[in-house]
Amino acid sequence: MADVLRSGWITTGARAAAFEEEFASYCGAAGAVALASATGGMHLLLAALGIGPGDEVVTPAMTWVSTVNCIVLAGATPVFADIDRDTLMVSSRHLEPCLSERTRLIVPVHFAGAALDLDPIRRLAASRGIPLAEDAAHAAGSEYKGRKIGADGTAIFSFHPIKNLTTGEGGMFCSDDPELLARIRRLKFHGLGVDAHDRATQGRAPQAEVVEPGYKYNLTDMAAVLGSGQLARLERFIARRALLAARYRELLAGVDEIIPLGLPPHAMRHAWHLFIVRLDTDRARLDRDGFMAALKERNIGTGLHFRAVHLQRYYREVMGFRPGMLPATEWNSERICSLPLFPAMTEEDVATVVDAVKEVLAR
Repeated sequence: MADVLRSGWITTGARAAAFEEEFASYCGAAGAVALASATGGMHLLLAALGIGPGDEVVTPAMTWVSTVNCIVLAGATPVFADIDRDTLMVSSRHLEPCLSERTRLIVPVHFAGAALDLDPIRRLAASRGIPLAEDAAHAAGSEYKGRKIGADGTAIFSFHPIKNLTTGEGGMFCSDDPELLARIRRLKFHGLGVDAHDRATQGRAPQAEVVEPGYKYNLTDMAAVLGSGQLARLERFIARRALLAARYRELLAGVDEIIPLGLPPHAMRHAWHLFIVRLDTDRARLDRDGFMAALKERNIGTGLHFRAVHLQRYYREVMGFRPGMLPATEWNSERICSLPLFPAMTEEDVATVVDAVKEVLAR
């Protein structure tokens, strides 16, 4: 970071370009575009595909609201697919009934570091001629059948502070479609034909003109240099997270009120972005929010990933979504809770969390 500040080039420059190349190489992606956020990546994708009024985008409601907000802001209609009750991810059988002649995009979500079963989803999308873009916000370092997420097709990654790899705020758009990559690269910086840091001129080419109206989602060098440092340690981070997750599963095995997420049966590597459990509210005799509050009183921070989007206030009151539409999503939305998981934790920290969980349930 100090080197970047001393270089005199702190916005999108050589370090952002290097980070794109490093991340693409790590994933095995044909190309990558560094962005200010994954949300920006979704916005740019919808713009690049020309998605707007009258179009539908299929995605799960068990996701962060940004994807659905972008769909609605584009004037399109979100169509929600239900999820597998144990893994919290969609499959081709969940997606297929949601497709129509108006479907312009499918956005499945890799969840908590686990990878989707992509082959059937890819076959379904290809058979209908519908673009597919993976929400890989949780999936930096995740693998599907021996290949990293991002190696094939189009995937959008998040580098928010809680992710396995962070740039403070940021994201990466990976694709094997060169035309789409070029369009995203252009749209992310005002629609200019070159970046602020042109790779040929080492600065903005004086003849650069607006090719089409664009946005401002470029990642700065200050953020990119953090990402490069994090990327160099990502495999160690994932190994540590996997060890801690295994310890959690071992210690929670005899706690009847706690149901960890199921592990997908297909071949994949889990990146363990989150350690999510479900509270069996019948056995526990308290609700999830009360459970989280009781843990907070014991100095154990928890998270909620996520409340079902279709039941959030705007989507209920303005768009008419209602309870009962997505049974597995709603069952999980009322019970999920993310326990602390980060590489600096020790196995003793995990035991402390589990002891607090048992104490809360005992009371």
